[in-house]
Amino acid sequence: MTDLPIYSHTDLRNEIYRLQGLEREKGAALKERFSSPGAIFSTFFSLFKGGDQVGDKDGGIFQQDFFGVISRFIIPFTLNKTLFRHSNFLVKALVGLVSQKASHFVSEDSVEGVWDKAKGLFGKAMHLFDKSKKKPEVPSFRKIKKD
Repeated sequence: MTDLPIYSHTDLRNEIYRLQGLEREKGAALKERFSSPGAIFSTFFSLFKGGDQVGDKDGGIFQQDFFGVISRFIIPFTLNKTLFRHSNFLVKALVGLVSQKASHFVSEDSVEGVWDKAKGLFGKAMHLFDKSKKKPEVPSFRKIKKD
């Protein structure tokens, strides 16, 4: 499938025949793929299957963990109902597309990490404002008795 330069009428005619043959092959393969209900369902489910390459991050909707799948629906819904409430259809569609891509970065590990950081910050804040802890008493000279 190299692109040969076309110098003459004969080269052009040969390229047209080659492309027509390629069109027939692709059409037959497409017709075979949608020939029966089973083939249609397998085509549909192949959209949700993970990739075969090693390290393929975009493995489909069912290759994500629970938080990733939930975030695919929660992030666009929340953004469209709060920040982009009075936006038009195109902006909401763009937000949906971008948030679908962003949902691939949401996983159980990332949610757990954020939760642990929030707990740590909340614990530190509660420790600072804890009234029950007394400050260490500094000895004063008045309380020291001389014997």
